[in-house]
Order: sequence, then structure tokens, then C-alpha cells
Amino acid sequence: MKSIRFASSPLLSERLPPWRQRLVLVVLLGAFATLIARSLYLQGINNEFLGGKGRARFERVIDIAATRGRITDRHGDVLAVSTPVRSIWADPEDAKLAPAQLRNLAALLEMDVRELTRKLASEHDFVYVKRQLPPELADRVSTLQLPGIHQKQEYRRYYPAGEVMAHMLGFTGVEDAGQEGIELAFNSQLQGKPGSRRVIKDRRGNVVEDVESVQPPLEGKDIVLAMDSKVQYLAYSYLKLALEEHRAKAGGVVVLDARSGEILALANLPTYNPNNRVKLVGAQLRNRALTDTFEPGSTLKPFTVALALEKGKVRFDTPIQTAPGKMTIGTATISDAHMHGVLTVAQVIQKSSNIGAAKIALSMSPEDMWTMFDSMGFGTPLKLGFPGEVGGRLRPAKNWKPIEQATMAYGHGISVTLIQLARAYLAFARDGDLVPISLARLDTPPLNARQVFSAQTAHEVRAMLEMAVLPGGTAPKAQIAGYRVAGKTGTAHKIEGGAYANKYVASFVGFAPASDPRLIVAVMIDEPSNGKHYGGDVAAPVFAQVMGGALRTLGVAPDAPLKPLVMTSAEPVKEEM
Repeated sequence: MKSIRFASSPLLSERLPPWRQRLVLVVLLGAFATLIARSLYLQGINNEFLGGKGRARFERVIDIAATRGRITDRHGDVLAVSTPVRSIWADPEDAKLAPAQLRNLAALLEMDVRELTRKLASEHDFVYVKRQLPPELADRVSTLQLPGIHQKQEYRRYYPAGEVMAHMLGFTGVEDAGQEGIELAFNSQLQGKPGSRRVIKDRRGNVVEDVESVQPPLEGKDIVLAMDSKVQYLAYSYLKLALEEHRAKAGGVVVLDARSGEILALANLPTYNPNNRVKLVGAQLRNRALTDTFEPGSTLKPFTVALALEKGKVRFDTPIQTAPGKMTIGTATISDAHMHGVLTVAQVIQKSSNIGAAKIALSMSPEDMWTMFDSMGFGTPLKLGFPGEVGGRLRPAKNWKPIEQATMAYGHGISVTLIQLARAYLAFARDGDLVPISLARLDTPPLNARQVFSAQTAHEVRAMLEMAVLPGGTAPKAQIAGYRVAGKTGTAHKIEGGAYANKYVASFVGFAPASDPRLIVAVMIDEPSNGKHYGGDVAAPVFAQVMGGALRTLGVAPDAPLKPLVMTSAEPVKEEM
């Protein structure tokens, strides 16, 4: 084959048409002009596009946590406050740690190396390694200078009073949102709203410059409670001593201001430490004063008598025949522990006679009794905002049998919570009216009082309740030196499996000074098992200790001579069950 040299190819002798050269030149010049114009437009006129693309690679908008509002008692003592902490997070793609680095980080965070490795192997670009670390520990993590390991500012709730205030305050979760108690009931006011800021970060995720504040955080509001931390400590301490002395399962104390309805103290046992909830169990969490119901026993007798006084069925001194100490209604028999014979209505309360209370109840209609119990708030939650709050059990009047009407007169066949019972006694401590109870401190007296009994009825029942605390009554152990006291004991069998068991709930509700009531204290002791189970023996002494200490703490003037208390040498009258 004859070879052809490229340099002598006939194609090279061909010349392109002139128009093609011009066309190519025009196209190239047009392309260069377009690029130059586009460059001038992007860099000179519309430079936000490229600037935005650049900022997207190093600028970030990050959240600024809002500080949760404080919770204080009525005197300004801090009960709950948020303290700054830090959380360790990682970008798994960048967190390529050597074995030695993994071990060092796991040791600082008190984590298992395998757990740490599993978190860092996540497919997400953000994963929490450990949350809410003290700042000094977080600083030690920073000194390791580990790639892909970052920190985030957060807040953790701290409760100075610990277990003393636990059930009232509740606690927050890891996201600083209320989970129980006041923290949950007032969460919307306490929480606030987080803000945001724009920052410049380097390739390792570290903030190197603040650019601007996009939105400042809206800090949470402080909540001032009606509680008095000194009165709360008294209630908790004496309740704890009583549970230890009587080997009881649980107990509760509620203290109300009789003038305003404010909750000055609320204590439950068993309790927990809200600052350390590692080994927390359900029984410790229950705010028993609001979530646990019980048959109130004889503490309900004053309400039956008050209704009969209102209806004109009896007077203060109307005689009631209680002999022979037993009474058969249908196929059931109710009885008194002791035969008392003829008692006045006032003595029915003083001696706590079941027969007397039942006869008074049966002189009225079931509908009237139901209406009275309903007006006292029984059977309906108080709606304080606490989780798990219950209303107790109050069956419709149309379903009552005569024996049920009789037993309800002395607190059987109906169930209430301790805080319902305390609130109901406001009617006797005041002039027959009820006010809503308040968790928050009130700066002005409540105006929405609701009249449930006449002032005369309230004063007469108050006198009967004062007799119950004196010698010859069921609760001489509730007396307080220097103060006149009024109150009522209660002892009831517990219901288990639909039947009454040989277990008891002992209670006492009362107020003082009886001449001008300032405080109401309600005490409940669940399953005392050290030989005593009557309310007069178990709950009344707790009332006296809490009430006496609270009155002195608040500076309430005595209304009785300071002389030795008279208990009598004989045992106090036992209330009927």
C-alpha cells in the first residue's frame, strides 16, 4: 500500500468558507461576553446568590435555650431553679476516634466503650453521646480535642428541698419540660420560648464567630406558690416520724389557709429525691393526697349533722337514743363500740356514735344527702392540674339502699382524697362557705366563695368539733397548748378485693384557733401496724404537732390559757368504724 504523508494531504489545501470562520468567531466572542456579563451580574449586581451559597457552608442558625422560670414559696425561698449544664453530641461521620480516644472518652463519661462505639456508628449526622453534664466535666471532655465531638448548652432543674417538696413540685424531663406536680401544672408559664442566633462554624463544627441574634429567647416566668417551706418541713418531718413509730405503709398531710384556701403544705410518704431519680419506683411517685382515695370514716359525720341542722331535723341539743348500741337495717346490722344510751346531737359528734349518725341520716332523703356531699366537692376532681388527680366515689342517690344511706353518714360507702376532705372542712372553719383552694399565692382574698351551710350551722358544728378534742371526746391527743382546737377523727377498714380487710386507714381533720380559725390540717395514715390504728391515737398527734408548729411559725396569737393539757387518766373514746 502506498503511504500518504500527512503534510502533503490534499485536505490541507482546501480552504474553509469565509462565513464559517466569522460564525465561529462570533459564537466564541458571544460566549465570552455572556460569561463576563454573568460574572459581573453575580459579583457586582446580584451578589447575594453566591454569598448565600458561601454562607451556607460555614454559617449556621443555632437555638438559644430559654431559662425555665424559678419556683419559689410564698416568702421568696427558691424551691426549683434551672442550672446550666452541657450535653455532648457527635457527628458520626467526623467522629473517627482511635481506640485510645474511645477509652478516654468513655471513662470520662462513665460509659461502656461498646455503648459509645454503637452511638458513634449511627447513620444520622447528629447523635447525643451523653446529656446534662456538669460544666467542669464538659471542660475535661473539651481538653481531649476529639474530632466530631461537640457540646451543647442546656439547663437542668435543681430542687434545693429534695424529697421534702418532691410531690408538690414534681420534676422536669431531660428536655426541661414539666413531667409531674407544679412543674407540669404550670409548664406553659415556666417554660418560656427558645431563641436563635447566627454563627460561623469551622469544618470541625466549632463556633468561631457570632454573626447576629436572629431572635432573643423569651425567658420563663417565675411562679410564686402559696406554700410555706417552713410549714412544709414541719408536715414532712412529723409525718415521717409517725410512719416510723406506727410502722405504717404510707401517709399524707395537707395544710390549708382557712381564710384564703391557699395550700401551705402538702406532704406524702413514701417520697423520692427529684434530684436523683435513678432508682425511682411508681409507689414513690404517687401524690397520694390527690391520687389515692379512701373511705373517710367518722370524719364525714359533721357533714351529716350539718345538713340535719340546716333542714331543721335536729338541734344542737336534740337527744338521740343510741341504745342498745346496735341497729338492724334490712339484713345488715351496724353498731357502736360502746353503748352510750341517750346522746345529744353534739355528743354524737363528740363520742363519734355510728348509731346516732345513722339515725340522723335516715331522717333525711338520699337526694338531700347526695346534693350536700356533691356541694362539698366529693366525687369530683378539684382540677388543680396535677396528673392523676381523682374525684373519689359518690354513687347516685337513686341507687342508695337504706343501709347505704346510713353508713354514708359515718363515711362508709363513699371515697374521697385527703385534699378533698381538707377543703370540705373549710365550710366549718369559715362561716359556712367554700372557696377554691389555690396552689399559687393570692395577693387578694378570694371573692368567689360559695355558701353551702348557714353561718349559724357552721358555728354550731365547730362547737361540736371542739368538744371532740376535749376530755370525753375521741381526740384529746389533738390538743395544743395555748390554742383551742376543733376536729374529728376517722378510722376505716380498707377494702381489698371487694371486701373489708383487717387493715385500717386512720385520719384526723381539724382547724385552729377554734375562736377564729386560721389553718386546717388533714392527716391520713395508711395501714398502721404497730398495735394502734385509731385516728385518735395515730393521726391526731401528728395534727397537734404540725398545727402547733405551724401556728407558732406564722405568729398566730394563742386563744386559750397556757396551761397543762387535760387528757384524763382513762383512754380516749374510740371512734366507731
